Amino acid sequence: MKAPKPPSRRLQRVAELLKREVSDIIRRELSVDQVGLLNINEVSVAADIRSAIVFIGFVGTQAQRAAAPEKLQAHAARIQLALGSALRMKWTPTLQFVLDDSIERGNRILSIIEEIEKPASPGKPPSPPPHPAP
Repeated sequence: MKAPKPPSRRLQRVAELLKREVSDIIRRELSVDQVGLLNINEVSVAADIRSAIVFIGFVGTQAQRAAAPEKLQAHAARIQLALGSALRMKWTPTLQFVLDDSIERGNRILSIIEEIEKPASPGKPPSPPPHPAP
C-alpha cells in the first residue's frame, strides 16, 4: 500500500493562510456567546483549492460543543464573504467546519498511560511484569 502523497508547497501555504484568516474573521465577526471559545486546529484544502475543511478545537460545555459546528456552518456564507475580500485568490474555497477532538483524545490517552505507570499502592514499588518461559 502506497503512502498518501504529501500536499504540495502551494497547498500548504494556502492552508496556513486560510487558517490565519478564518481565525481572524471568526474572532472579529462572531462573539463568544454565538459560537463559544474556538480555535482553528488545522485546515485541509482540496487539490483544486475550491473547498476546504476547517478543523475546530472547542472549549465549553457539551451543549455548546455539540452546537458549535452548526452555528459556524450557519455563518459560513458571512465568513466566506469576509474571506473573499481578505484574500487575493481566483476562488474563495467553500468552507466546511468539523469539530476536532484530537487534543481531547490525546489527553485521554496520556491520562491512561499515566494511570498504568502509577504504582499499585503508594508505599509498594510496582512489580515487574512476568517474563515468558524460554
